[in-house]
Amino acid sequence: MHIGWTVFGNVNLSTVRGIESLEHSGPSTIGIDTLYRSQGNISEVFLRGAGVPDEMITYSKSLVGQPFQYYSCFISYSSRDEALAQRLHADLQDKGVRCWFAPEDLKIGDEFRSRIDESIQVYDRLLLILSEHSVKSRWVQKEVETAFEKESKEDRLVLFPVRIDDAVMHSRVGWAADIRRQRHIGDFRQWKEHDVYQKAFHRLLHDLKADI
Repeated sequence: MHIGWTVFGNVNLSTVRGIESLEHSGPSTIGIDTLYRSQGNISEVFLRGAGVPDEMITYSKSLVGQPFQYYSCFISYSSRDEALAQRLHADLQDKGVRCWFAPEDLKIGDEFRSRIDESIQVYDRLLLILSEHSVKSRWVQKEVETAFEKESKEDRLVLFPVRIDDAVMHSRVGWAADIRRQRHIGDFRQWKEHDVYQKAFHRLLHDLKADI
């Protein structure tokens, strides 16, 4: 079903089924009264498709008095590790963690670099998937540098690294070596094994809990 240039005023969208599957022909208007009636529980996919800015989506629940249970996060990874990135994204979203994931969240025509820089600035944490591929990626390096810059500017923790192999433990790449020396790195090396993955995931989820 296609929608576009539609006004959603004073309606409760929190119980509407399949709303995330709507195809948007153009932007729509989501009323503040609709956010309140829905208690902020509106599909992020729907809101983004309707043209609501990421900043508004990120803070929509807090506007209606719901505190954030978890810090939001931007997932940084090499395209060679997309299977794990997709799994983490789906599982984190399922637990109510607001995530930015490039394949799903980039709009057609977006300029990659500026869009990603903006998203890192908006989200609380940068979840970095370290691997033999990502430590060689200039793209990932730029994202990490942006996270370090944000940490320095705001004097708070931003970078959350996890590893899926031992590459970072031996890497001579400057930024990767800094992470190895300065940060605890989550262990997802056996992420394809269900029980091991679940244990590592719940540790990550615990560490993403917001200070309410």
